[in-house]
Amino acid sequence: MTRFGYTLMTEQSGPRELVGYARDAEQAGFDLLVSSDHYFPWLDSQGHAPNAWTMLGAVAQVTSRVELMTYVTCPTIRYHPAVVAQQAATLALLSQDRFVLGLGAGENLNEHVVGERWPAVGERHDMLEEAITIIRGLLDGERLTWEGDHFRVDQARLWDLPERAVEIAVAVSGEQSVERFAPLADHLVAVEPDADLVSRWDAERAEPSRKIGQVPICWDPDEDVAVARAHDQFRWFGGGWGVNADLPTTEGFAAASQFVRPEDVAGSISCGPDLDKHVEAVAAYWEAGFTDVAIVQIGDEGQQRFLDEAAEPLLAALRDASKGH
Repeated sequence: MTRFGYTLMTEQSGPRELVGYARDAEQAGFDLLVSSDHYFPWLDSQGHAPNAWTMLGAVAQVTSRVELMTYVTCPTIRYHPAVVAQQAATLALLSQDRFVLGLGAGENLNEHVVGERWPAVGERHDMLEEAITIIRGLLDGERLTWEGDHFRVDQARLWDLPERAVEIAVAVSGEQSVERFAPLADHLVAVEPDADLVSRWDAERAEPSRKIGQVPICWDPDEDVAVARAHDQFRWFGGGWGVNADLPTTEGFAAASQFVRPEDVAGSISCGPDLDKHVEAVAAYWEAGFTDVAIVQIGDEGQQRFLDEAAEPLLAALRDASKGH
């Protein structure tokens, strides 16, 4: 049966608010909580970017059942992979084995802040592959010394490890990345309901795995309010990965999305009070073969009302519609 998640979107809410939303999302019945890991919001109007790992440590203490996941962390520039491995092990312990480490090749928006150059996509994938190898070794309890093309590690060891190995999910977007990362990862991450991507992933793996997707919606009792909020906060979403990965600033995203109209956003993101419409948007993922779908409720404004009024009936409708998947 499909599992449904709630997104802790660090770009649109402060850390205290996110911890409270996480607690309430578990109480509403979500199966997993996924957190973005950003240094910048996409647009200035979103207005936030707290540290995801610190926030998730707090979330681990106010929840007891729901799974936690980074969606996703880039372990190559802003973070060294040895540091990511330590963070993942600690969070797994704090959450009592409820943590999945989601990794990806990153966005310039978040990685340029440490003053390093932004590599081309092929080099970023080389770096990610090397980083996963380092992280795996450390999470397996190795005392690791590494001299690679992109990273060095000198006699590193994690002293606090969970009893159960931390599973790794990797974001992929095309045939080349699937072939490369399916053998290295436990699970797939993708933000489009691409059935061919899922099929290629399964063909590259010797054993079953989860496919974890994400879909934005903007629930509000007033559809016009929902559309306006989605346009203000999420009009960057339609730029595609080629744009979203490479622009370095919020000003760049504002410029790239300046001609996106509210009706354009409403045509690609489910907005308003109609739960059936939101179910239809999410259904594309389980129909494509995804096992897990995390919902992004757009905007901090109205987030608590969504959790209080809409989350439980939406989850009931989603579970009813997804029976058999």
